[in-house]
Amino acid sequence: MPVEFISATFLNPSTELNPIQNAPADRDYLERYARNLDDYEFNYTLVPYDSSYFDPWTVGATIASVTKNLKIIIAVRPNTLYPTVAAKALSTLDQLSRGRAVVHFIAGGVDVEQAREGDFLTKEQRYRRLEEYIRILKRAWASPEPFDWDGEYYQFKQFRNLVRPVNGKSIPVSVGGSSDDAYRVGGALGDIFGLWGEPLKETKEQIDKIYAAAEKAGRAPDDRPRIWVTFRPIVAETEELAWAKAHRTLEALESLSAKKVGAWSAATAGGKAGEAPAPQNVGSQRLLEIAKRGEVQDRALWYPTVTATNARGASTALVGSYQTVIDSILDYVHLGAELISIRGYDNLNDAIDYGRYILPGVRAKLPKQAASGTNGTNGTNGTNGSAAAS
Repeated sequence: MPVEFISATFLNPSTELNPIQNAPADRDYLERYARNLDDYEFNYTLVPYDSSYFDPWTVGATIASVTKNLKIIIAVRPNTLYPTVAAKALSTLDQLSRGRAVVHFIAGGVDVEQAREGDFLTKEQRYRRLEEYIRILKRAWASPEPFDWDGEYYQFKQFRNLVRPVNGKSIPVSVGGSSDDAYRVGGALGDIFGLWGEPLKETKEQIDKIYAAAEKAGRAPDDRPRIWVTFRPIVAETEELAWAKAHRTLEALESLSAKKVGAWSAATAGGKAGEAPAPQNVGSQRLLEIAKRGEVQDRALWYPTVTATNARGASTALVGSYQTVIDSILDYVHLGAELISIRGYDNLNDAIDYGRYILPGVRAKLPKQAASGTNGTNGTNGTNGSAAAS
């Protein structure tokens, strides 16, 4: 089974552990970061979207201009750009990058964040809009002939797209989420489906739901979405060094989170004073619920980083030596994950470490396991980290 690696994009030295308030875009840093990803053979980098952050289209074009092979995943919220405009923008980036454009759709999991840019639809409505949006893009990419559209959220007459994707057919579409609506839309229309790192059992259950949605939509087994799973690895040469690093990371996260919680008021957060508000999106709710079962799940999946950040985004860590993390990633690959997203807490240096030790280790082991017929899955924690995490 092929496996590809994804990183996230960072425009300056600011990190979660050492945040730089209002840090501007640093062109030299971005170039260095992107070229390291290219040199260490990451396959993709995700350019994220946030209502208050940098424009992903400009960032993605900059990355394309300084790299040769790295594919650029542009995160898009449907409320921010009309679908006919997005179809042309993505095709333009695809042509200028010689076929390296990918789009990741965010239906929107937090009402407050959506409202900041004028989107007041319910979650159910946002997923219906997303489904319509993707269908328009695929139609615009598939044929240069003019067409009309009269849908629930979009209406137009005789749109014609002469900006073709490099392959002449489409651009890879990624959908993420942990709700039934996400499974339905992504299973039916996605080329890629993104999941946050959960234990093997729960991940397998989610994959089954995605595949079931694809089958219900009439897709053949060889046309199902490729599975993308995201982790925050904390690695070192030995188990002891990795766990020491993990606990230093946790202390820093808890300190920063305590300051944020202290800034919230019970009136605005809707909860008790001194408590972070409960996350609205299903993915974060799932992570927090699983965290109650214990700190370490499976081989090396570590959950204190989830609780320390109130499951803010992808937050589950894989902790251990290089080999332990390689084996942990392979467990997910053998469940069906073909894309593995890994980013750390020291953005540039962690990406370099992954490129030196993790990516080649996973790639070297896959052919051997395929030949021997072993799957490497270990559903128990064993001794890796259990004592160190206590």
